[in-house]
Parts: sequence; C-alpha cells; structure tokens
Amino acid sequence: MSLSVQVLAFAAVLAASLLGTGIVLKVLNRHAILDRPNERSAHSRPVPRGGGIAVILVIIVAWLAIALAGHESRPDALWPVAILLGATLVLSALSWADDIQGLSPVIRLLGQAVAVGVVLALAPAEGPYFQGIFPPAIDRIAAGLVWIWFINLFNFMDGIDGISGVEAASLGVGVAAVAAVSGLGAPVSLYGLTGAAAALGFLRWNWHPAKIFLGDVGSTGLGFVLGWLLLTLAAAGAWAAALILPLYYLADATITLLKRLARRERVWQAHSQHFYQKAVRSGKTHAEVALSVLLADAVLVGLAVAAANGYVWSSLAGACAVVGGLLLYFNALPAAEPTAR
Repeated sequence: MSLSVQVLAFAAVLAASLLGTGIVLKVLNRHAILDRPNERSAHSRPVPRGGGIAVILVIIVAWLAIALAGHESRPDALWPVAILLGATLVLSALSWADDIQGLSPVIRLLGQAVAVGVVLALAPAEGPYFQGIFPPAIDRIAAGLVWIWFINLFNFMDGIDGISGVEAASLGVGVAAVAAVSGLGAPVSLYGLTGAAAALGFLRWNWHPAKIFLGDVGSTGLGFVLGWLLLTLAAAGAWAAALILPLYYLADATITLLKRLARRERVWQAHSQHFYQKAVRSGKTHAEVALSVLLADAVLVGLAVAAANGYVWSSLAGACAVVGGLLLYFNALPAAEPTAR
C-alpha cells in the first residue's frame, strides 16, 4: 500500500475522530452525562464521559473500510475483521450501559469473556499466540485470559487526562511499525495507524484540562481492539514486540493489582494507587505525567521494532529497564496535594 494512501487514511480518521468527539461532547453536555468527582477522582469538576463513542465508531468504520478494500486480494481477511468489529460494537454498547447506569463486575467480565471467546473461536489468528509452547486449545484459552486482563488494565489505567490517548496512539504507531518490518502486510499496519489517528483525534479534547473523558465505552473498546492487534503480532511471531509495546501499562496495572491483592483489598473497586496516580499526587500535572509516559512509549516502540528485526533479548532487557525506571521515578516522587484536572 502506497505512502499516500496511508497518509490519506490517517488524516481522514484523525479528522473524523476530532469532529466526532466534538459532536459527542455537545450531546453529553446537553444530557448531563457527567463524571462527577469523588474522593478517588483526579478531577475537581464534573466532566462529560463517553467520548469513546466517537473513537470506537470511527475505528469500526475505518477498519471495515480497510478490510473491504483488501477483500479482492485476500477474501479470507474480511470475515475475521467483521467478527472482531461486531464483537467490538456489542461490547462497547454494554460498556456504555455501564457508563449510564452502572453494571456489576460480574456482568462486565462476562460480556468481555463472551466477546473475546467469540473472536478466538470464530476468527482465530493464523498461528499460535504462545509460539507453540501450549496445545492449540490451551493456547487460545491462555490468549483469552491475557486479552481479558488487557481490556481491564486499559480501563484501570484511564485515570488522568491524556494518558490513555497517549498509550493508544503509541500502541497503534508501534503495531504499524512492527507490522511493516516483520512482513505482516498492509492491513495490520493500517489498522494500527488508523487506530493511532482515532486516539489522537480524541486526545485533542482529552488533554489537560480535559473537556471529555473516554468513559468505559472508550477504555473497554480500545482495550479490546488494541489487545487484538497485539495478539495478532504475537501469532505472527513478533511476540517480543507484542510484549514490549504495552509494557508500561502492563507493569503499572499488574504490580498495583498484586499489591492490592496482598493487602486483601477489593480489587474490583475504584482506587487511586497506580504509579502514575502517585505522580499526580506528588504535584506533577496530568500533562507532565502523560508526557513522561509518551517518552517511555516512544522508546518502547523503537525497542519493539528492534525486537522484530531479531534483537529480541536485548530489546526486552532495554524495555524492562525503561519501564522499571519510569515506575521508580513515579514512586520516588514526594507526596503533595493532589492536582485537579
């Protein structure tokens, strides 16, 4: 696929997300669908939530158009993407209901499990997700569990202005770059590129001080589609790159969860104990923390590309050093009054 087509697709999706989020913002304000501050919030005023509606719809339309455009050259590629996008739409609708009236953790988890299970059962990747170390059935079950955890950690990490837009854009660009150098072909690369564009369009409205939040409809939907992209890389043999790209989010969310489990806390309840949240409480602004994550993500993208080019173990070591350094930096910041967003 030519560079001009990629640039045009990126620009079109960026514009659609930018405009769509602005329209959704007006609707949410009109209907007073707001995220109101509480003792765990990092904002001090009501902010509309549900901006992810625009992001997810733009991604669904863009990815469907990409799949249809490549249908003649590869007819077998349309069906898996159609299943994925159908599951994305259903899961996002369930998450929107959670934004509006609240759903129990069991219902949310069940919905995620069904969406993941349908995609893995009806449209699995062409290769094993764990490089053949498990039998096929176990391989898909393990991939499903990892995917569900990624969906939830992406939701958990959406706690300050700009951070999830930065992460989603970085993951999209990283997937596009790795797909390009590892021979995955234009569709996967373009899915990543347009996913990044949709995230950047939303980021214009979500940068500190945020005018709108993703809501569960956005964070869950993005976790779902980005998780699929990462599993696609892993199934194509780029497992190290698939691990490196989201490593900061994986590390922050997983370490925080384990610490909460050790304290016997109710891990399904909202909290403010992530490393990035501690950085905000130290006095760093949301923008400063998000830019720190962006810098780390930029290095991770470079290391993921290096891993895809054969420098697997050195890239993994470098990624662990980068993420470990960022976590230590956030954790070492002295406590201060919270900064409202």
